[in-house]
Amino acid sequence: MDRTEKQVVTADLRDKFSRMTSAVFVDFKGMTVETVTKLRDEFRKSGVEYRVVKNSLVKQALSDKPWAGSLKGTLVGMTGIAWSYEDPSAAAKVVKAFRKDNAKLVIKAGLIEGQLLDATGVEEQLATMPGKDELRAMLLATMQAPLQQFLQQLSAPLQNFVYVLKAKEDASGGSTNESAA
Repeated sequence: MDRTEKQVVTADLRDKFSRMTSAVFVDFKGMTVETVTKLRDEFRKSGVEYRVVKNSLVKQALSDKPWAGSLKGTLVGMTGIAWSYEDPSAAAKVVKAFRKDNAKLVIKAGLIEGQLLDATGVEEQLATMPGKDELRAMLLATMQAPLQQFLQQLSAPLQNFVYVLKAKEDASGGSTNESAA
């Protein structure tokens, strides 16, 4: 790779890190090509971008970031990076699910909003965060709750009136048809 190619890759990596909501760094040493291809497919289905990059190029691309120093221990050996752009937990969820069947995939670290997470943090915190669709459902439920309570309050007086009539009917000994017979 010549100097201009390195500059293009570095600029591309810088762009990816500036647009991401989170990133997961993995070590895929010992995995077969077929297994890595399956992992790439899972990332693609979840809207996650995955790429194997040279550690030196990542270091160069992130040299101006304040949190770049904390990645020095992570950027050793074989490194694959999964970037999530919309759903911060998407990459971590894919990696966590994929690791159940493929123990050779090792989580090195995660990155969210400039904060570095270790492998445990990625699996226990980032991967368990609600996804974009789950958050939308929670927001919708929160917005609907006051409206549902309002409707219940509106129907309560009518419901109470029906209960009073029923109690009055029961107290008078049944319906008017039974007393006439």
